[in-house]
Amino acid sequence: MASRAGVSQATVSLVLGDKWRGRVSERTAEAVRSAAQELGYRPNLAARSLRLGRTRTALLVVPALTNEYFARVHAGASQVAADNGFGVVLYPSPEGVGPARGPFDSARAALDGVIASSMAARALTALRGGGLPLVMLDSDPEDTDAAATVNLDIAGGMRETARHLLALGHRRFLHLASAVDSWTFRKRARALREAVGAVPGTELSTVTAALGVDEARRSAEGALRASGRRPTAVVCDDDILAAGACKAARRLGLAVPEDLSVTGFDDLALATAVEPELTTVRLPAEQVGAQGMSALLSVLDGRPVATADLPVELVVRGSTAAPGVR
Repeated sequence: MASRAGVSQATVSLVLGDKWRGRVSERTAEAVRSAAQELGYRPNLAARSLRLGRTRTALLVVPALTNEYFARVHAGASQVAADNGFGVVLYPSPEGVGPARGPFDSARAALDGVIASSMAARALTALRGGGLPLVMLDSDPEDTDAAATVNLDIAGGMRETARHLLALGHRRFLHLASAVDSWTFRKRARALREAVGAVPGTELSTVTAALGVDEARRSAEGALRASGRRPTAVVCDDDILAAGACKAARRLGLAVPEDLSVTGFDDLALATAVEPELTTVRLPAEQVGAQGMSALLSVLDGRPVATADLPVELVVRGSTAAPGVR
């Protein structure tokens, strides 16, 4: 390899060991990398791990494998990990948010760090106290257990949703909230309450539901039946809840959006599978995972971590319209 690149063996070791910066030029480093690729070189990760005292493995803790959003988070984290010679072990919390036993007898010996969603925070109990760096996703930035947090502009997304519905003329709102007690859902509720409450003459009621279509349908149906003055808009904490709200409307003989506007959150594939398609907040899930892995790598290397919230986008589709359009 040294011969192919026209450099010394010491230079090859520096470049392949990622210790070349400030010692050899970028051109020389690129020549070594090109030679390695041409010769089909693959590093001995086991030997490197022993030398560096690292396993080059991160644990990604999510509430469930069946949720598309977290599958996309995993994809983003895995790509950055692979680019940096790391592996990612995916660890779903049993029953979505419940506590769980650690995935390893000795997490400290098997992992370099942990990335976790705030929705799966209770599953971290078995891993706390092990001294592992922890990066939290969509989580309270004041969490003292976390070495870094990667957040979305969740409040901004909910405010945009409220402003959209208010501009259409809606004044009576139902918040179909997640029954999961996590920072991200508390943040959404607070932002919605503040945005709606800032406009005189508005009403906002709230019901909760587990994160499932049938559970959401039952909660929404009960709330719509019980309401003295029926809400004209249902704001949902995610697209799955919104799909349940749409089913509830149909069972009550209400048309979406003519009689009832419905909004979601996440922009899952489900958002365009229902009819009418959902107005929802698009979250950059892959970017969340990528930023989470990048943050963990920075923590491990002692580098500062960027703290700016990732932007979200309100996507307006057919499930919202002015109240009483027919």
